[in-house]
Amino acid sequence: MAAELTAHQLIAQHRPTLDQALEAIRTRAYWSPHPEHPKAYGEHGSLGMAEGKAAFDALLGSRLDLGQPGTDDWVGGEVSPYGIDLGVTYPHADIDVLLPAMRAGQRAWRDAGAEIRAVVCLEILKRISDRTHEFAHAVMHTSGQAFMMAFQAGGPHAQDRALEAVAYAYVEQVRTPDNAEWTKPQGKRDPLALTKQFTPVPRGIALMIGCNTFPTWNGYPGLFASLATGNAVLVKPHPRAVLPLALTVQVAREVLAEAGFDPNLVALAAERPGEGIAKTLAVRPEIRIIDYTGSTAFGDWLETNARQAQVYTEKAGVNTVIVESTGDYKGMLSNLAFSLSLYSGQMCTTPQNLLIPRDGIRTDEGPKAYDEVVADLARSVGGLLGDDARANALLGAIVNPDVKARLEAAAGLGEVALPSREVSNPEFPDAIVRTPVIVKLDGAKPDDEAAYMSECFGPVSFAVAVDSATDAVELLRRTVRDKGAMTVGAYTTDDEVEQAVREACLEECAQLSLNLTGGVYVNQTAAFSDFHGSGGNPAANAALCDGAFVANRFRVVEVRREA
Repeated sequence: MAAELTAHQLIAQHRPTLDQALEAIRTRAYWSPHPEHPKAYGEHGSLGMAEGKAAFDALLGSRLDLGQPGTDDWVGGEVSPYGIDLGVTYPHADIDVLLPAMRAGQRAWRDAGAEIRAVVCLEILKRISDRTHEFAHAVMHTSGQAFMMAFQAGGPHAQDRALEAVAYAYVEQVRTPDNAEWTKPQGKRDPLALTKQFTPVPRGIALMIGCNTFPTWNGYPGLFASLATGNAVLVKPHPRAVLPLALTVQVAREVLAEAGFDPNLVALAAERPGEGIAKTLAVRPEIRIIDYTGSTAFGDWLETNARQAQVYTEKAGVNTVIVESTGDYKGMLSNLAFSLSLYSGQMCTTPQNLLIPRDGIRTDEGPKAYDEVVADLARSVGGLLGDDARANALLGAIVNPDVKARLEAAAGLGEVALPSREVSNPEFPDAIVRTPVIVKLDGAKPDDEAAYMSECFGPVSFAVAVDSATDAVELLRRTVRDKGAMTVGAYTTDDEVEQAVREACLEECAQLSLNLTGGVYVNQTAAFSDFHGSGGNPAANAALCDGAFVANRFRVVEVRREA
């Protein structure tokens, strides 16, 4: 039987980390307690590379019994984008049994207070971090990410986002004191005196609906924000990416039990093929919070129909980069090439539309015509991915047939500046690996507008010719307003153009990256410092992470009495 975790032990071990996280979100400086390098693991109880791979291999073909109440079946069916049948089965829940069981432990969890909840969450994260290598393989073989990306984004970066959410949750809960003495003078009469008690009260059960591409990175913020604010959390993974979140639920349940809380505060809702339980769960009266990452259509449905819940969505947008001028032409091309290639463009932050003046741009290498810029970018992408081993390490695998279909259809939308090619993966011969396609479009043609004003998720980019920098800014503004954007980029050496782009992004509420030519890319954000999404345009109604992301997951209830 596992040893019990006392409040004193948890606070002593994790309060320093919580305090560092609180300082990091205040200063927005770089900080992370989770190592990014694979060789940093393997000591002090953490799994090294070989042990993590062995742990993942041991999961294949197994039954992951979480000990949940209401299990009425065992379900599975995940097939890796790399061609491996995972063969893992998970408990299928009778929701009418599981949801009441989840509510049973909420009173003790609520009464534990913000600090205890925070350090319990940090213990969960510590144990997940110790198994980062195992989790990396689980993320790789459900999302199609290449191993190093699965390791970093699915491991330490996801854990950072979770810790960030816990820190914000703690700040918002302790903003109001637990107790207050209230005295109001009454002149010659005795003063009025009250003792007041304030308690953060959770909304209820939170439903976290996971995505296929980034099950942990996108899933952890909502999961841990809800748990840290006192709510029970029901995790509903994407059917093709169950394993990483099922392992997360397993760890959370173990820690909760050892800390003296009901393990049913965190549970898994796996589904049968085609069952579609997200819609059923989303409108259950017990579900009071929903976190969702995925398609715009279902995100809109949740916002419209889950009226009993506080709904946080990250949907889709049309990410745009304006290329007006640059003082580092080679650096710009290299940076854009990497951004377009990483994980085969299967990121909600990957640029889609590159707005380039049809008369060309100014550079440190002299003026460059529109056709020249597009051709040079195509050569840069081709050079980056020319070696198959390096291409596989950057591209990963195509996550599902819909992405492949969009990629193939994109070539028929306009003049192809860079055709996509197949890349073989010797280690995983069944993996579908494709390089990006770049298609030239004209911003003045209505038929072309239908293409570039729609999100084409995957390794597809449009080089859109525009009449001027002014037209580029106006198209950017319209795109963000009508379609949303998770990211905006701009390259310019002109102060007026920069100010115009900045003002458009401020007014339309889009996160902007300017003149990136080094090792930071428009589609990457750092926890504790960068905001992922803004919550202010159609791409997402929430940001990861800010106070608004956590504050409405609980309410403060006051009890007052005469002193």
